[in-house]
Amino acid sequence: MDPTGLGADVHFRMLVEGVKDYAIFMLDTEGRVTTWNAGAQQIKGYSAQEVIGMHFSRFYPAEAIERKWPQTELAEARRVGRFEDEGWRVRKDGSMFWANVIITAIRGPDGELRGFSKITRDLTERKRHEESLRQSEERFRLLVEGVRDYVILMLDPEGRVATWNAGAERIHRYAAQEVIGTHFSRFYPAEAIERGWPERALTTARREGRFEDEGWRLRKGGSKFWASVLITAIHGPGGELRGFSKITRDLTERKRLEEVESNARQMEEFVAMLAHELRNPLAPIANAASVLKLEGKDNAQVVWAAGLMERQIDQLVRLVDDLLDVSRITRGKIALESKRVDLADVVARAAEASQTWIDAREQALEVQLPVEPLAVVQGDMARLTQVVNNLLHNAAKFTPPRGSIRVTLEADDAQATLRIRDTGVGISPELLPKVFDLFTQGDRSLDRTEGGLGIGLTIVRRLVELHGGTVQALSEGAGRGSEFIVRLPRSERPVAPLAASAPAAQAGRKLRILVVDDNRDSAESMALLLKRMGNEVHAVFDGPSALDLATRLPPDVVLLDIGMPGMTGYDVARALRRIPDLANLSLFAMTGYGQESDRRRTQEAGFDVHLVKPIRADVLKRHLASIADRLGPG
Repeated sequence: MDPTGLGADVHFRMLVEGVKDYAIFMLDTEGRVTTWNAGAQQIKGYSAQEVIGMHFSRFYPAEAIERKWPQTELAEARRVGRFEDEGWRVRKDGSMFWANVIITAIRGPDGELRGFSKITRDLTERKRHEESLRQSEERFRLLVEGVRDYVILMLDPEGRVATWNAGAERIHRYAAQEVIGTHFSRFYPAEAIERGWPERALTTARREGRFEDEGWRLRKGGSKFWASVLITAIHGPGGELRGFSKITRDLTERKRLEEVESNARQMEEFVAMLAHELRNPLAPIANAASVLKLEGKDNAQVVWAAGLMERQIDQLVRLVDDLLDVSRITRGKIALESKRVDLADVVARAAEASQTWIDAREQALEVQLPVEPLAVVQGDMARLTQVVNNLLHNAAKFTPPRGSIRVTLEADDAQATLRIRDTGVGISPELLPKVFDLFTQGDRSLDRTEGGLGIGLTIVRRLVELHGGTVQALSEGAGRGSEFIVRLPRSERPVAPLAASAPAAQAGRKLRILVVDDNRDSAESMALLLKRMGNEVHAVFDGPSALDLATRLPPDVVLLDIGMPGMTGYDVARALRRIPDLANLSLFAMTGYGQESDRRRTQEAGFDVHLVKPIRADVLKRHLASIADRLGPG
């Protein structure tokens, strides 16, 4: 059925002649240009007489020709039927433009290769000048019918479908006889039809010559796809409207990836805010626990209660940190600080950090390390320590009280191998293949005493993989314990042994410290803790008060909350740095945000130290001791 009465061949000629935004031409089997449309002339700057018979590699930069990229494109199109690429191309005058290119192999009825269709779009800027295509009707037909990645069709002046190509059939899933003669609005969702979007598209194209849009379109059966659409008005020699060309491309996958990226970004922002909001109330609780520990050191029950509070706070902080890490890892936001690291030092640090937790469960921890620094790898000390910490925490969590955990480290010429074996509940055969998957947990019964989010082992696997290693879980079944094996490529040369770190010393002098936090509980509990450490401490609850007190009683140290209303911690820090009498002031940022971007921002604002709430008393004491030593006797 042909409602326009023009004939299919004329339709194809009109279709191709009306396309202005694409270079559409044909190549012979060797890559020589055999047809040349006005879009090609407009984009590339050559006339048909200048390029027909020439090899299409003349449109490529010298470096692409040197690596034989044009030949690679044709070979790939010949092998699989099509080739798609984006890259720099060259115009006649030598200027460059960024092109999207589709090359499709054209075959005859008997399957022999007849040549290639090539569609190029200039993505540098959109041209609006209309050109006519001057090619034979049969070649135009082959060109359009061979294109499968674009819906290329003609509409009559009222918007009824006049032609239908293979790309239209593949993307919309209608056969030509099902749609020719019907209105193109059938490809639009109901809500778009209700607001008159198809009519608006034709009206705009009729008035301005073209209409471009992205939006949801329908396939046969009602399923949706995200489409990029270009509608161009086609005029006859006398200027009368003859119809419209319509080119549609399925961009569903791109749309899906954009939505995934947007959702992931929103989730990361949400998790960061959640972490901040959780850390703020934890800070005064942690401070109070540290004060209890100092005040009640002669009372066993008080010491027990303070220790319990500290352990549970540490567990909450671990969960928050795991949430942040898994969000960053899944988005590829983790950057490793790669250095030569002895895994024995990593294991020793992790074991020391986990000892309190393991002791509280009355478990035995056995660590067997090589005498010499043999297990040297290239990696990030902090992240590798996190790997071992998570594995030890996992072992302790799923091992009953008075159970045992054994850590061994060994190395051969190629790799270092860390094994962590426990006598815990074990892993069922069904769970074992999925134990490193995100949010995977074992026993979910109501009487399960140890919770978790099921993300710790996911973080372990991703961090190990980022170091070029592998991690494996082994278990003989429920009740038979578990073993986790981490293998990392060994570095060729050993590292110098690390100097033993001295325990944090008490301050050599009393420091004058100013605590600034709009959360009164947080400020007052921190001030009380610092006083119990032997310092002179003042607490205020807003930026202007901090500046006023700092000018009257110049402090040695200011612990400054970032997220204060009105005058933020950044504002206060910059103002303090401008006061000449405070040239030796040490500025500590106190914040619930601990990502690298947050640390960079505090450093740029003039802070010396970035402390993430809740702040551990031993960490605080170590920083203050360093300042006291630097200042000397008071």
